[in-house]
Amino acid sequence: MKTILKRTAMGIVLFFAIIILYLLLWPVKIDPAAWTPPAAPELSGVFTENNLLSGVEKLAGGYYGPEAIAIGNDGYLYTGLLSDGRILRISPDGKIIEVFAQAKEPAGMKFDAGGNLIVADATMGLLLVDRNGTVSILTNQVDGVPINFADDLAIASDGKIFFSDASTKFPNSEFMADLFEHRPNGRLLVFDPLTGITSVLLEELYFSNGVTIEPDENYLLFCETSKYRVQRYWLKGDQAGQVDVFIDNLPGFPDNITFNGTDTYWLALAAGPKSRAATDPILPKPFLRKILWRLRGLMSDSGPGEGYILGLDLNGNVKYNLQDPDGEFYPNTTSAIEANGILYLGSHMNDGIGKIPIPKNTR
Repeated sequence: MKTILKRTAMGIVLFFAIIILYLLLWPVKIDPAAWTPPAAPELSGVFTENNLLSGVEKLAGGYYGPEAIAIGNDGYLYTGLLSDGRILRISPDGKIIEVFAQAKEPAGMKFDAGGNLIVADATMGLLLVDRNGTVSILTNQVDGVPINFADDLAIASDGKIFFSDASTKFPNSEFMADLFEHRPNGRLLVFDPLTGITSVLLEELYFSNGVTIEPDENYLLFCETSKYRVQRYWLKGDQAGQVDVFIDNLPGFPDNITFNGTDTYWLALAAGPKSRAATDPILPKPFLRKILWRLRGLMSDSGPGEGYILGLDLNGNVKYNLQDPDGEFYPNTTSAIEANGILYLGSHMNDGIGKIPIPKNTR
């Protein structure tokens, strides 16, 4: 009996020793960097918690994960599904849903002046989809190196396409690895359709994500998701080629950003204050992040499921603060685009586009 107990005890000790060694020493693909974030903003003032997204109507219909949305000249909504690569054409009331084109991982999209849908596909690169839904590749490499994770784009009046390569190290299927590593693996690229040349504008960005252009095209804005900020890259004037902060220390993780054509940038936070509260304490501790990464099978990629949309004026001040803090109505918002007094919402974790009338300023 004593022998059996002894063997059992040794087995238990050995089991836990193996677990501990695994958590401490097993090789991982990430190389975390330490970063001490600023104190998160208080949920008061312009960030006061609310339920203004409680009125979201969902245009559901057998599709999942409408990451980003573009609005065509026909008034229809176009969205791409990361789950199966379909690009859908949806009527504003959601009653008509049809497959417009087939890609692989359509993450961002905008229409050009000729009515073509330009798509940032996380796998294929930068795509052109003509009016018949025919897909062609504009570019999938820069300086002979493949574009790893095309994410979002903006189109200038001269036809140049500015787009983000979220991570040169990890693909979209492993986006959490890039966020956990917290190294500047992202970059901002530009494609010139006249020359067919793709160039690097900026490197060493922290998960470069949403992109949009200022109305006079003096600068473009781009989101750095894992730095909780939106940066400004100057295109014209004495500051051309320089970068400064447009809005910093956001209450969550910024994803896509769009301009409404007059006075508002719509910024979607894919994860909000609860996710940031869980993330900030581990960012200064790279060794702990390695341990947690080994337990990633127990973690969700979606966070607590908050919905969060900010409307910013042309100076980066908050005009609108629309929240779904418990994720009851439209969680994990990845995009917002305005049309005819309506805000259409996208999410890689939702089974339909969201639709809600734009409220009065909520600052």
